[in-house]
Amino acid sequence: MIRPAKLTDIPNILSLTKAYAADLCRKGIYQWNEKYPSREAFNVDLARGELWVLEQKGRLVGCMALSKVMDAEYRDVEWIGGTGDNRYVHRLAIHPEFQGQGYARQLMDYAEARARSEGAVSIRLDTFSQNNRNQRFYEQRGYTRLGSVYFPQQSSYPFYCYELLLSSPCESSPEP
Repeated sequence: MIRPAKLTDIPNILSLTKAYAADLCRKGIYQWNEKYPSREAFNVDLARGELWVLEQKGRLVGCMALSKVMDAEYRDVEWIGGTGDNRYVHRLAIHPEFQGQGYARQLMDYAEARARSEGAVSIRLDTFSQNNRNQRFYEQRGYTRLGSVYFPQQSSYPFYCYELLLSSPCESSPEP
């Protein structure tokens, strides 16, 4: 079940993302560290009503932020969806014990359906350039790789930006 996160979920979200980051490090993927993702980032997501959790049998197995706010790092990317109503996926994580069972797909299905129902033009996100599995995941879903951004507190390597058009920017405009 996917539901809005609550303040009481934050400790479990932090535990989940710490386990996910450790699992990535074991695989030689150093995209998350002790500075990111932070409690402060999740508190902002929660305050905006943008933090979602995925539960199975009462256990938190995944989380993500689905935001209407474009981060400053994204300003120079040449997005194909224009400057209209877009959504941004951040901090998507599945606990290592539950990976490979379709939970990331469920969260992304939810994000895309929610964004469509709200009339968004596209969904945008970034994924670490050294995380080939994530890149394949988004590309198989139809996302287009557009450019790179850098998060120096996380890594010296770039993060690739991806976008999925949910509708043509012209579809939401009435005919003359």
